[in-house]
Formats: sequence, structure tokens, C-alpha cells
Amino acid sequence: MKPGYKKNNHPTILIVEDSPTQAAKLKYFLESKSYQVETASNGNEALKIIPELNPSIILSDILMPGMDGYELCRIIKSDDKLNHIAVILLTSLSDSEYIINGLLCGANNFIVKPYDEEYLLSRIEYIQANLELRKHGQSQLGVEIYFSGQKHLITSDRIQIIDLLMSTYETAIQKNRELEKAKDELSKLNSQLAESNKELETFAFSVSHDLRSPLRHIDGFISLLKGKINDQADDEVKHYLSVISGSAKKMDSLIDALLSYSRTGRTKINITGLDPNEIIRDVINELGPQCVGRKINWNIEQLPNVQADPLLLKLVFQNLLSNAVKFTRKRDTAEISIKYENKNGEIVFSVQDNGVGFNMDYAEELFGVFQRLHNEKEFEGSGIGLANVRRIIARHGGLTWAVGYPDNGATFFFSLKK
Repeated sequence: MKPGYKKNNHPTILIVEDSPTQAAKLKYFLESKSYQVETASNGNEALKIIPELNPSIILSDILMPGMDGYELCRIIKSDDKLNHIAVILLTSLSDSEYIINGLLCGANNFIVKPYDEEYLLSRIEYIQANLELRKHGQSQLGVEIYFSGQKHLITSDRIQIIDLLMSTYETAIQKNRELEKAKDELSKLNSQLAESNKELETFAFSVSHDLRSPLRHIDGFISLLKGKINDQADDEVKHYLSVISGSAKKMDSLIDALLSYSRTGRTKINITGLDPNEIIRDVINELGPQCVGRKINWNIEQLPNVQADPLLLKLVFQNLLSNAVKFTRKRDTAEISIKYENKNGEIVFSVQDNGVGFNMDYAEELFGVFQRLHNEKEFEGSGIGLANVRRIIARHGGLTWAVGYPDNGATFFFSLKK
């Protein structure tokens, strides 16, 4: 018995931990429960004080410099004078091999890090209650097992094996409870997020709708003002009025786009089997005015039927094809291709053009609201179209992505169920 200790009903515990902070914290907790506690900073130091201290239980970290917890436990359990000491290993237990290594070195129990102090206390009390049973119930018959392609001879006594299995089982139960708690919290957060998104969309819809009226008043009164002053205003005043009118029209266009984006999140989806070829023909016909005076080669494969909402899928192709027409404007001959590929039970569509392309460093920004990678004076637009595409495809359970190179075209992909 180490000098200074007094005998009581609690066993002496040796903590082997290379972290002084963790060792001090654990020592303080156990001493508050009336245990007699000593600490060692590593396995070698522990072996020097064990004969004098004669602890009943050793709490040892596994990962330590010099000598790890497995080796310390193995030395203790192979010594006839020390093998009565119960060894509890502290580990993250992130791999099943920890159990095998624990059995091979003769450990009595695992405690998972980070551990709950009350759980640790229950494990110590359990070991304490079974110390006498272990003295009378040992059996050193070896059992050969194969694990991860290697053969191991397990000679731990039956109670030790049961202890390890019980601690592993309790760890699994504890982890399962933590997962269930995390799952419940995640479900609540998802519900809150859905509600917040709904409120945000309602707010955006309301604000956008309310902004249109004053904008139309501005534009209307600008027209009246132009009529009033007629030829009396100089060129500078006329320019100012023109800028104000143009800005009002642009704002009205942005509000229309924002309303459209809000509707795609609020509209109920009507999934049905449909032929995308018909949708594409309609969209190309509607794009006719933008194609006047241009040479455009449409390379369109015969596309398979898919499950989708007809109106929303049409909006997807409207955005992608109008972009392809717009960003190939500087080409003598525009090449626009629509293809598909079967992948893992889905149809992956692609819309490819030989236009101005984009830098792949900013590929994800393309799908953000009001995100633009090109000068607005050069290529008009609201910056909402591709955000709408991503939202619509996401609501169908699909993915969207893009590949492009500066001045060398772009390809936009999206996936749908067959």
C-alpha cells in the first residue's frame, strides 16, 4: 500500500494517462467518490509503482508514448503476481480490431472516449463487484479465431470475455441512443428549415408582388413627363429620363424573375410520364424571334421518356436553350446539342453549345440567385434562370452541374428518373 493511503471499502485505482489535464480531471472525479487514486504518465512509470501501490483497478489510455495500453495490460496479465488486477482500457473504439487486441492482451473492459463520468463510475463498480468471481472462475483454454484475415489465439478467461462483450454492447447501445437523439434533433432542424424556407418564399413572393405597382407608376409617369416636356428638354434631361425608365423596366424584369423563382418552390409538382422531345420542339419554336438572322445547327438526339412535371421541365429547357442561343451570339455558326445517357437507373441530359463558355473555378456560382459571370451589357439576363433549373431538378430528385471553358463552349447536365 502506498504511504499516505487509508484503507476503506473502495479499491485503489491507478490512472495511466499521458495527458496531465485528463489525468487530473479523472483523479479529481474519482477521489470525490471516495476512491484512492494514483496517476502515472506512461506505461513504464506505471510498472514501477504497481508493486508498491497494489491497485485493484488500472484505468489506462491506449495511445501513449513509449508503451501503449495494450502492452502495459499484456505485461500485467502475464505476471502471476499482478494478473489479478483489473485493467480498463480507454479508447475511441473506432475499429473492431480494438476488441480483438483487448482480448489478446487480457483487458477486462473498454471505456469509450469521450466518456460520461457516471458511466465510467458504473463500469468501475461492476468490475469491483466481479473481482471475487474472477478469482474463482478462470479458464485458460485457448480459442482460435480468424479476424481480418489473421488467426488469433484467445486465452482470456470467460468472465473477461463477457466483460469485454458487455462493455462493447453497452457502447453500441450508448452510441445508438446518441444517434437517435441526433436524428431527432436533425429532424427538428429540418422541419424548422422547411418552415423558414416556406416563410422566406412567401415573403419574397409578397415583396416582389408589392414592388411591381410603384415601379409601374414610375415608368408610367416617366412616359407622361416625356410627353409633357416633348421638345422643350435638352438632350441631357432626355438621357436622364431614358435611364430612369430603363432602370424601372430592368427592375420590373428582375421582379418577374424573382416571382418565377419563388413559384418554382411553391408550385405543386405533377409528376407524369412524358416525351421531352415534344417539349424541346415547342421551346425551339418559341425561341424563333431570338434566332432570326442567325445560323444555328440544332443537334438533337431522340430522347427517352421520363417522369417529370411537364410545365417545370419545359421551364428547364427554356432556360438552358435560351442561354445556349444567347451565349453563342458571337459565333458565325452556333452549334447547340441536346443528348442523353443512361446512368444508374437515371437519364442524364446534356445541353452543349460552342459559345463563350466560363471558368470552371466559378461553375457552382452559375446556379446561384442573381449570379452572373458575364458582363450584363454584353449578355442580358436576370441571373435567375440557372437557379430555377437547379431548384426544379432538385424537386424532382435529380442533380445539376456544368462543365465549360473560357471561349470554348459550355455543357449543362441534369438528371431525371426514367
